[in-house]
Amino acid sequence: MRGCSGRPIWEVDFAVLVVLVFLSLVQDSKQLSPSHPMRGVVDKVNEDGGPSIGLVMAYPTEQLALQRSGFFLPSSDIPWIDLAGRRFNIGKINGVNVIYVMTGEQTTNAALTVQALLDTFDIRGIVHYGTAGSTNDSLSFGDVSVMDYVAFTSSWKWKELNSDKGQLPTLTFGAFNFPEKGENLLAKIEFTPVQLYSTGKKMEEMFWLPIDSNWFTIASQLQNITLQKCVNDTYCLPQTPKVVYGLKGSTADILLQNAAYREYLFKQFNVSTVDEESAAIVLTCLTNVVPCIVFRGVSDLAGGKGILFSDSFSSLASVNALTVAVQFISLINGESSAVDQ
Repeated sequence: MRGCSGRPIWEVDFAVLVVLVFLSLVQDSKQLSPSHPMRGVVDKVNEDGGPSIGLVMAYPTEQLALQRSGFFLPSSDIPWIDLAGRRFNIGKINGVNVIYVMTGEQTTNAALTVQALLDTFDIRGIVHYGTAGSTNDSLSFGDVSVMDYVAFTSSWKWKELNSDKGQLPTLTFGAFNFPEKGENLLAKIEFTPVQLYSTGKKMEEMFWLPIDSNWFTIASQLQNITLQKCVNDTYCLPQTPKVVYGLKGSTADILLQNAAYREYLFKQFNVSTVDEESAAIVLTCLTNVVPCIVFRGVSDLAGGKGILFSDSFSSLASVNALTVAVQFISLINGESSAVDQ
């Protein structure tokens, strides 16, 4: 079946979903009305502390890494503001104005939270850190990926078995039949781009979403950071984790723990990490023409080598990704100071 536009009604269109859900949040974010009870407080934060770096994470484990680190010093005047069901924490990291917020899991929560952050506060850019599964066997637990591109890999057209080949890759389910390959009634899916809307520009369809080129260049200075290797007092990794620069990432509303699909993503798209939020955050920043960068620490192997998710590795990955993010915040503050002089 097809809609009036001729598109299959079952085609997954993430951009439309985010726009629809976002409409429910708009009145509680930017341009807070003069009568909004938090309007005066928000204005004071922006006047006294802006512009700030927006620091974004998705999971409680990632937020806990920041809270335990001592890096973040909350404001003594207005330490937080609660809006849209989120707590926006106001303070400094290494003398840099920072507002941090935990988005919640998956793409819609991530996009909505970042849009609220950008609409409500005076934000100069978004730094996103968190954990990820690895699809690249050269990455190990605790390594931190500094990605240069990320894609939504759960935006699909579900197609008939003998349908024509599209512009982007397809995944044919029969190729994964076991013990022998063959045909499958699920047929195949074709990966699709997302729609990027931005002020003053025509809508653009994109599969690979780029990280801000200037911030990505600055992040190249982070490759020699010393990262944590010990999970606890009794177990340390055999090798010290490293920062890996210039990898591709994949985002989908899927917690991936499947070796076959893990291998497919790496071979087909050359993605090294999988997560549930990064592409949504980058897309939101591209729409608002705000710089953004992503740091993801490897917490699991996405089903590879039969090793499942571990809370201990998640904590280590969160700490290492945070360490890189904090160093980056100091770097861009130095860059800004140099430009101002």
